[in-house]
Parts: sequence; C-alpha cells; structure tokens
Amino acid sequence: MATVTVTAENFDEIVTDGGTVVLDFWAAWCGPCQTFAPIYEKVSSTFPDITFGKIDTESQQNLARAFNIMSIPTLMIIRDQIVLFNQAGALPQSALTQLVDQALRLDMDAVRSELASEKSDHE
Repeated sequence: MATVTVTAENFDEIVTDGGTVVLDFWAAWCGPCQTFAPIYEKVSSTFPDITFGKIDTESQQNLARAFNIMSIPTLMIIRDQIVLFNQAGALPQSALTQLVDQALRLDMDAVRSELASEKSDHE
C-alpha cells in the first residue's frame, strides 16, 4: 500500500479502523524528512496490510501539537489504538523494517495487560 496523507479530518478513521498504523510527521522544508521519504515509501510497499501515513506538520499543526511533536521527522507506530513507538529521527531502511516487524509480533493482549497494570499502580 502506498503512503496516505493523514489529516485532522481522517486521523480518527485511520487509527480507529484497527490494525497497525505507522505515521511519519514531516515538513517540506525539513532536509532529513526529504531524505527519509523514499525509505519510508519503500518500506511501506513491503507491508501491504499496514497503513503508512504521512502527517505534514505545517498543514496539520493541531495534530503535531496533540502528539507533542518537537522535532521532525518523528515516527510513530500505533497498533490497536495503542502507541507502541514514538521517536524523533529518521531510520535506515533495515531498522524501520525491523521496527515494524517487532510491532507486528507483539502480543497485544500482553501489552494491554501491562498498560492496565501500570495504570492501576499509579492510582
């Protein structure tokens, strides 16, 4: 699947449809973002069942603010509406592929259980 443009208008639909979503927060003026774009596109083609979205931080400032994006590019992986990864910086193709593979192999029941445990520890 090719990358999709994510906006405030379609964000909820893309993320709440379930499954795994990889997001790239970027801007046209950002050199590292431009260098990373072809890598991101190539990796997206190797995972046709995953949504790879691009969020332009200039036109989607509210989304960037909602996720506290302070540096770009920033990568985020969301699976079953749970943020599994959120980190600034471009990755080499092999590292991005491994990261997506790891997110797909996670036992989400265990992740939800761990999150529930952490929540109850803080109450």
